[in-house]
Amino acid sequence: MATHEFRIMPEAPVPGKRYDKYEPENHNCVKIDDELISDIIKEMESVDFIWHSLSLKGMSFSYWGVTLIPPTCLGAFIARIKNKPDLKGLKVLMDKALTENKWVIHFGL
Repeated sequence: MATHEFRIMPEAPVPGKRYDKYEPENHNCVKIDDELISDIIKEMESVDFIWHSLSLKGMSFSYWGVTLIPPTCLGAFIARIKNKPDLKGLKVLMDKALTENKWVIHFGL
C-alpha cells in the first residue's frame, strides 16, 4: 500500500531552499497508509501549510509532493486527528514537534 511519511525537521526550513528531495535512508519517518490520509485530507483544507519551499503557501497537504508544517499549525493538525486511533503514531510525532516548537515535513506519494 502507498504511504505518506512524516518526520520532525531537525532545523527550520530556510528561504530559497526546496524540500522536494527525499532520501528515505536519511529519515526516521512515521508512515501512514494513503487510505488514512484520504480520510483526513478534507479536514485539513482549512489549515494553512507550505508546499515544497517557504515561498509556496497551500491549503491541506501537497498530496503528491512535500508539505512543510510550521509549529503554528500543529495545534490545528492535532485537533483534527486526536480522536483517530489509527493515527496515534502521527499524533505522538505532532505532539512532540509542538512541545519542541519544531517544523514537521510530510512526504506525499
